[in-house]
Amino acid sequence: MKEAGAVKDKKTNPLLDVEEHAQGFLQVREAHRRELMDDYVELISDLIHEFGEARQVDLAARLGVSQPTVAKTLKRLANAGLVHQLPYRGTFLTPEGEKLAAENRERHNVVEAFFIALGISAETARLDAEGVEHHVSDETLEAFRRFTASRK
Repeated sequence: MKEAGAVKDKKTNPLLDVEEHAQGFLQVREAHRRELMDDYVELISDLIHEFGEARQVDLAARLGVSQPTVAKTLKRLANAGLVHQLPYRGTFLTPEGEKLAAENRERHNVVEAFFIALGISAETARLDAEGVEHHVSDETLEAFRRFTASRK
């Protein structure tokens, strides 16, 4: 067992240049910021297509959060121009929100199909794609598409 502060004999991954290193962390933080919005608009879209509207109670249940958390997030989404709420009805997507939901659904589907093409079970692929879809670059997503298409 190595002691704390002990220096490794060989580095398997040398440190990147400072700017390059910082850029990687910036990308991850940006993905985390967008992740919540992406999940909400995609779920709102799914609920609207299935039930005609997205109610706060349904969002809270499916996201595993409280209704006050949903209300707070919906307010942010409304301020961002992605949703509008009708009293005693539910939450609906603006055209911009619909566009974002469609883009996120497509990203999810590409990542999920890629995982399945690798031989991962459908259930695990679906669960894993839920996190990866927010962090994968457009370049990598396109490589996933090409790989999946070549396997058909």
